[in-house]
Amino acid sequence: MPEKLTARRVAIVSVAFLSLAVTTSLGASDETRPSLPAPQDAVPLFNGRDLDGWRIHGTELWYADNGELVCESGPDAEYGYLATEKIYKDFELTLEFKQEANGNSGVFFRSSLDGTRITGWQVEVAPPGNNTGGVYESYGRGWLIEPPEGLDDVKMGEWNTMRVRVVGDHVTSWLNGVEMIDLRDELIGGAEGVIALQIHSGGGIKVRWRNLMVREIG
Repeated sequence: MPEKLTARRVAIVSVAFLSLAVTTSLGASDETRPSLPAPQDAVPLFNGRDLDGWRIHGTELWYADNGELVCESGPDAEYGYLATEKIYKDFELTLEFKQEANGNSGVFFRSSLDGTRITGWQVEVAPPGNNTGGVYESYGRGWLIEPPEGLDDVKMGEWNTMRVRVVGDHVTSWLNGVEMIDLRDELIGGAEGVIALQIHSGGGIKVRWRNLMVREIG
């Protein structure tokens, strides 16, 4: 009898602890959710303080705020880019973004800029229903691949995770842990260039970025 009573108490305590853990997890705020694990040996692209290592293209607004990188439409409401000073070819990039206002953005790779005219490829970052994670070629062939229908989409006003892997002619993107596209393209395979964040023209755009980490491959 004492052994059964002890076992019963252990079971009750275990269930209560599990219930508390689940409740705590479900109640965690958006700000305290764990970030996307960065690839091993990854280094930060953004230092959390200023735009050291980046170049602004255009008149749109780019600034550091509370450890986050913010892009915001300026008075001209034109295209704007924030590009790395360093050239990248094969790499894996992880980051988080939060869209605070409706509007289009993106992550360019193996790209080059002349003012605000960009040549290269973009992994789309856009409001729900607008192909976030797809790959678009600027001033060229347009959409190379769009995510299939039915996949989880961007969560507006919340932090979303994105992972982009570019090796040779092979590009893969993930949104919130879900693979969005898997592409092989000969022109991409022969290029190299900067990584750049975009503000689309039209105004009304504000996106926050954090935990931008890159690992070069090869």
